[in-house]
Amino acid sequence: MGTDKPVITVEAIVHSPVESVWKYWTDPKHITQWNTASDDWHTPYAENDLKAGGKFVSRMEAKDGSVGFDFGGVYDEVNINESISYTMADGRKVKIDFIRQDSDTKIIESFEAEETHAIEMQQAGWQAILDNFKKYAETAKEE
Repeated sequence: MGTDKPVITVEAIVHSPVESVWKYWTDPKHITQWNTASDDWHTPYAENDLKAGGKFVSRMEAKDGSVGFDFGGVYDEVNINESISYTMADGRKVKIDFIRQDSDTKIIESFEAEETHAIEMQQAGWQAILDNFKKYAETAKEE
């Protein structure tokens, strides 16, 4: 990833074809359904300009309204149904690979750690969101 920041990787195998997985991962109407690490949070708003140089943002907040933040950045590279690379607002890099495995999709997400929270906490949070995505992608009906 080009820096001396530690890189954390989370992954999951989603029992859904890569074309569906890609749509659920990138379409704002789907992002708002799965983009949360716990049941007491939600993503009420998302926008996504899915191209190199395009910006994205997801509004993540506690359901009780007590706390929230915008998670966003700019895409560095987008390869449809294959991979996404982006730079977060704080300059950290993220790469996501979507690997077709017959009718399943393996998602490997690597990101540069930030310095505020423990590595284990960051990994657990991102894994929780990925696990939530897996659950959504395996049960959602095509739209």
